[in-house]
Amino acid sequence: MAIRTVGVAIKPGETRALAAVRDLAKWLAERRVRACFEPEAAAAIGEVGVARAAMVREADLVVVLGGDGTLLSVVRAIEERAVPILGINLGTLGFLVEVSVDEMHAALASALAGEMTIEPRMRLEVRHVRAGRALRSWLALNDAVITKGASARIVDLEARADGQLVTTYHADGLIVSTPTGSTAYSLSAGGPILLPGVPSLVLTPICPHALTQRPLVLPDSVGIEVIVHPRGGEVQLAIDGQEGAPLQEGDLVAVRRSEHPALLLVPPDHSRFEVLRTKLRWGER
Repeated sequence: MAIRTVGVAIKPGETRALAAVRDLAKWLAERRVRACFEPEAAAAIGEVGVARAAMVREADLVVVLGGDGTLLSVVRAIEERAVPILGINLGTLGFLVEVSVDEMHAALASALAGEMTIEPRMRLEVRHVRAGRALRSWLALNDAVITKGASARIVDLEARADGQLVTTYHADGLIVSTPTGSTAYSLSAGGPILLPGVPSLVLTPICPHALTQRPLVLPDSVGIEVIVHPRGGEVQLAIDGQEGAPLQEGDLVAVRRSEHPALLLVPPDHSRFEVLRTKLRWGER
């Protein structure tokens, strides 16, 4: 695919991102590649940008300068478009934005030459249903999390897979995760690590009130439904930790694999195991 327009998004308020934007703008201009900056990025080079929604509509490639949280927000803005994303890591961990600033020029040159690997990442289609009516829907790259509020008691979460009862979780909450999200909140809650290409979903209870309620890996063809039964207090639905909605007694959260994966660009010599070793210090004694 020919890349004629590169969209640029940054982490707001990140000083290192401003210097990187100026460098990137110069590099693209020298190669006569059109750049489309969202407002925060455009301000760094003295230009007027366009809203993120407009930027991702115009771009053939989106470059994200920031951390995983910035990339997650850009992925949601892209919605169902098949636009590849190159993440430049300005954060501290960077599971999703794996290219360092020092590697930015080489990675961009490879992307323009079509030499980067496009890695499809499963997303979740999440719907909030109340009394049979869908109130809102989202696309999630990492996870959908149902959790109690700070002052609430544990919640009862009736989980079904393709209509079959899995169990009723008695817990602080429940995480429905993609393989990409398996190294995020789900991992912190004791869930397994899945490689991005594994066609699976993970159900991970948060602080379950029963030792028998452990994380569960299911095929990604399964549709998950979770019916919420609070025991008093607030219950929230969170999408990738950034958006969501309050839940009430009897609300249903329906989750299934989206037909529109996120497309992340990674170097051809990329190793997922190296990422685990370097980012998580996985396997060290």
